[in-house]
Amino acid sequence: MMVTSERGATGTIQSATAQPVVELRDVRRTYYKPDGSVLVEALRGVTIAVPRGQYVAIMGSSGSGKSTMMNILGCLDRPTTGQYFLDGQETSKMTDEDVSAFRGRKIGFIFQAFNLIPELTIRENVEVPLFYQGVSPSERHRRAMEMLALVGLGDRTGHRPSELSGGQQQRSAIARALVTNPVVLMADEPTGNLDSATGRAVLGLFGRLHDEGKSIIMVTHDPDVAKLCQRVVRLRDGVIETDVMQVPERIEASALSARAGGG
Repeated sequence: MMVTSERGATGTIQSATAQPVVELRDVRRTYYKPDGSVLVEALRGVTIAVPRGQYVAIMGSSGSGKSTMMNILGCLDRPTTGQYFLDGQETSKMTDEDVSAFRGRKIGFIFQAFNLIPELTIRENVEVPLFYQGVSPSERHRRAMEMLALVGLGDRTGHRPSELSGGQQQRSAIARALVTNPVVLMADEPTGNLDSATGRAVLGLFGRLHDEGKSIIMVTHDPDVAKLCQRVVRLRDGVIETDVMQVPERIEASALSARAGGG
């Protein structure tokens, strides 16, 4: 158990005690050449714990190790050495099949490129993770509609991705990430393909999700996006250079068009 700080609805930092939702212990990730020699040491002994309910930005220049770290946190890659605990379970020793199933239950991914299936409606896209979990069609439909209403797209459920704006597509992707009720949302440059106004609306939605208790880990290169987070972790040359708690900035309610038809 660890003591940290959490943001309340007012955006202030509050003292709290929480179990980590993710934890890396002395994680190293080394990539090798075909001859067995070291190509690059992407992570060089990273130890970090993220308590439940925390909103974290991961930053760093190209080659810093942030993408490798996010891939390990997202169970898309494994440490060369060290341990990774997701929701209290060590993933390092799980089989590939078990890791895949565990990832699907515990993590909601949000990508810069949305990754929606163009042939499916938005509702059908949101249902996809539940299909792979064996959820019944009626329950898939109910939960997808609930999540689309949450992100302000309850009147767009029959539209295909090409019929929606970039912001609406990203909110659809957020609904898809939320539909399994994951313990943590992981976002990789989620506003990178959006204009500034639409990006702020999407970030406003992230802020509301965090206020409601959702754990969020976001890779970003944008200092203005990082200012909205509660904690900023910066990597350099495969190690954590700084790890700073802060009072996050707030997006004014008037800027939050995430529930409206625009954006």
